[in-house]
Amino acid sequence: MQALKTLIDNWILVAQGLIGSVGALAFLVAFMYKIIAIEPRSVMEAKRWIGRIVFGTIGVEVAGTLTHALISTIPSGLH
Repeated sequence: MQALKTLIDNWILVAQGLIGSVGALAFLVAFMYKIIAIEPRSVMEAKRWIGRIVFGTIGVEVAGTLTHALISTIPSGLH
């Protein structure tokens, strides 16, 4: 059971790192687009995308934390 827990922990760290990196890149692109956009509608859409990116990145962090919390509730006899 410990090997499975270690595997899950490693995959969570990889996923959080990957999503964090992609999220940061997407955030920068959306922010730059917001700065250079000419039409007010484009600026509004860029702001929406920034909100979605931030919400999604936070969601991945919360999901990782909840997974760690759930794994820690497994009785020690099953580890």
